[in-house]
Amino acid sequence: MIDVLVVDDDFRVAEVHAAYVAKVPGFRVVGRAHSAAEALAALERHPVDLVLLDHHLPDETGLALVRRMRAAGIGCDVMMVTAAREVSTVHAAMQHGALQYLVKPFSYAGLREKLTGYAELRHTLAGAAAREAGQDEVDRIFSALRTSSPGSAGLPKGHSAPTTDLVLAALRRAGRPLSAQEVAEETGLSRSTAQRYLKQLERDSRLRLTLRYGDTGRPEHRYVLTPAR
Repeated sequence: MIDVLVVDDDFRVAEVHAAYVAKVPGFRVVGRAHSAAEALAALERHPVDLVLLDHHLPDETGLALVRRMRAAGIGCDVMMVTAAREVSTVHAAMQHGALQYLVKPFSYAGLREKLTGYAELRHTLAGAAAREAGQDEVDRIFSALRTSSPGSAGLPKGHSAPTTDLVLAALRRAGRPLSAQEVAEETGLSRSTAQRYLKQLERDSRLRLTLRYGDTGRPEHRYVLTPAR
């Protein structure tokens, strides 16, 4: 599970965001804070993986809080969720290492998309942690968060064009039908994510499903590029 701290000065908004997070598989809210001081104290008591951070807090800005977190050695990831729209603030958030910037108000689908990309990033990093990364690996790591892009038009929510291309590239290299587990091993994605993309590509007629029967009698689902591709 990915542990999340929700930080927002508005109690009602914090509860809404916490409810959104709780609906995304693999995420759980372990705390809420309504000021920078509360957030820092919560992080010192209980380390988390991700902070959903508002910029406009009553005692200091969210970015000032990030600076204090880093000075204190708190290295958790940060996703800004704020009404602040100034380009200078967005740029500063990037400079401070915020992985995403989600402008209020947003829907559950909007947050789910960002969290799904974040989960894919963590899985990709975990799979590559023990080895050096080539350019393809680096590109994959940087693309994991890009769940919305000009090339993703027509894709369902939570699906990204870079990940779709990653799955298709694995099948092209293999030149034979692959299972979801094999695609996961080739791409560094989780098996569930690989399965989700394979099913969508089959629905889009970009892949064809084949069945392989083993000793158990239960067929293994395997996917291959359609002949046109």
